[in-house]
Amino acid sequence: MEHFDPNCAYCAHGEPLAKFGIYICDLTQTKLYLFKEQSHPGRVIVANKDHVGDITDLSDEERNAFFADVARVSRALKAAFHPDRINYGAYNDNGVHLHYHLVPKYRDEFEWGGVFAMNPGRVMRTDAEYEALIEKIKAAL
Repeated sequence: MEHFDPNCAYCAHGEPLAKFGIYICDLTQTKLYLFKEQSHPGRVIVANKDHVGDITDLSDEERNAFFADVARVSRALKAAFHPDRINYGAYNDNGVHLHYHLVPKYRDEFEWGGVFAMNPGRVMRTDAEYEALIEKIKAAL
């Protein structure tokens, strides 16, 4: 199993990651990133620390730790942003690094009742606004 891919944004960080996300912190089995497109305030990505392509590539212990991190982040998003629901998306067609999108959803906002758009391109923030969102998430972790 390959544990690092220099061509992967989640492994290499830098410019590839900066196109769509901002590193927040490491958790037990994962790394947490703020998704730059913030149509859904607090949208984040939880990515496995090692470069694996599928949940089945993890041992039972690693898988349990991965989902414990997902649950921890979900609780933090609920505390910080008070969404009506959290949507979870795991897409593996193009990106081969195991990751989940956690998307706070609200009944009275766009996309309620449907699948969230991968990158609707509606809401980008300033660096200061991104930092405030990150601090809000960290405080709730």
